[in-house]
Amino acid sequence: MILKELRKNRYITVNYFENGLLKSCDGQVWNLNLYEQSLTLKDKQQKEFSIQLSKIKAIS
Repeated sequence: MILKELRKNRYITVNYFENGLLKSCDGQVWNLNLYEQSLTLKDKQQKEFSIQLSKIKAIS
């Protein structure tokens, strides 16, 4: 159910942990790699952010 929501073509905000700090990233889902368990977002400036699924705290 959550994976279906990630496939929709809209901007999302992901809160995740990196080096013990809570960070936030806005963008569209560019790639969802279940083999590597990572989510790649692309922001408005076309910059890509790759986030491990286990590090994600919340998606809105």
